[in-house]
Amino acid sequence: MTRSPGASRARLLWTALALVIATAIAVATWLALVRKPQSAVSAPDVAFDTAPVTRGTITERIQLAGTLGYEGDHSVVHQGAPGILTRVPDAGSVIERGERLYSVDGKQVRLLYGDLPVYRAFEYGMANGPDVKQLERNLVRLGLDPDRRIDVDNRFTYATSQAIRRWEARWGVTSWRRTGRLPLGSVAFLPHSLRVAQVRAETGSTLSPNSTVLTGTSTRHVVTVQVGTDRQHMVQVNDPVEITLSGVPRPLIGRVIRVGRVATQPQSAGNAQATDMPTTVPVTVKVTLPKGSPDLDQAPVQAGIAAMTRKNVLTVPVTALLARPGGGYQVQLASGSLVEVDPGLFDSSTGMVEVTGGLSTQDQVRVPAR
Repeated sequence: MTRSPGASRARLLWTALALVIATAIAVATWLALVRKPQSAVSAPDVAFDTAPVTRGTITERIQLAGTLGYEGDHSVVHQGAPGILTRVPDAGSVIERGERLYSVDGKQVRLLYGDLPVYRAFEYGMANGPDVKQLERNLVRLGLDPDRRIDVDNRFTYATSQAIRRWEARWGVTSWRRTGRLPLGSVAFLPHSLRVAQVRAETGSTLSPNSTVLTGTSTRHVVTVQVGTDRQHMVQVNDPVEITLSGVPRPLIGRVIRVGRVATQPQSAGNAQATDMPTTVPVTVKVTLPKGSPDLDQAPVQAGIAAMTRKNVLTVPVTALLARPGGGYQVQLASGSLVEVDPGLFDSSTGMVEVTGGLSTQDQVRVPAR
């Protein structure tokens, strides 16, 4: 059966139309997929707290590495007759006024306090001198003048001799052996109690005059730091210093007791001057360790020396500062608005920074949540 030309053309037309419709659907589907907008990825919310704007005093500190030790450096030199060293204290022990430093030929050499070294025997009839006054002051402090008959002066009197006899009685000397005198070398004067650092002579060895028996320090803890000469003018005696020490939970507050005046140049590994490093001066800080602290010597610490203080200023936590586009800083209030500020001194111990700008103590600023 033959088909008419009209039927063939109609079939071709419908076929072409079907292809056009299918192509259009495919193109529309592809365009829809390609042009479909991606859903916006929302940034995670940053948790924050608020902190008040406060007014008060702020202190900026110089942070320096330091060393915890003991103040002073003293030597105990034997001034008596030659003899055999029969007893010495242990390193680290503390010797107080009136106690034994060491023994020679079984005879004790005792510690007394004073700045003038011993240079002669103490006995009735000796010439007047400041060393006698120094001795009498010690005898009184030791409670050896209960009737208060000693006039603490430069004269060795009968009352002085009687006080020495009482002291001999404390040592266990029998009454008929008490002399009321102190031979040269039977006592040694140091400015304060002695913490023994090193024993320089062995028991059983022969001591001759001017032999060093012990070296030691005071019992007072100090921190020593080296401050660059460019910062020396910032540090004054009595300035507070914040000391951070390993094993002590809270920072300790010390006071500057001495600022060195002689600058030194750091040494390099080859024992030559390191010319690229600044010259420094030593600064000594008195600090009291809490009870129960370990007996540390030459321990590393961090020292924050107060270099500059300002009072009656506005402060915020340093974490509240935000960088401004184009430079500078700003803070965000609890309401969300931004306020431009100029930071000033920063206290590293409290984390607070001085600010000036459009803030008041009525404001709360945003800080990152902990």
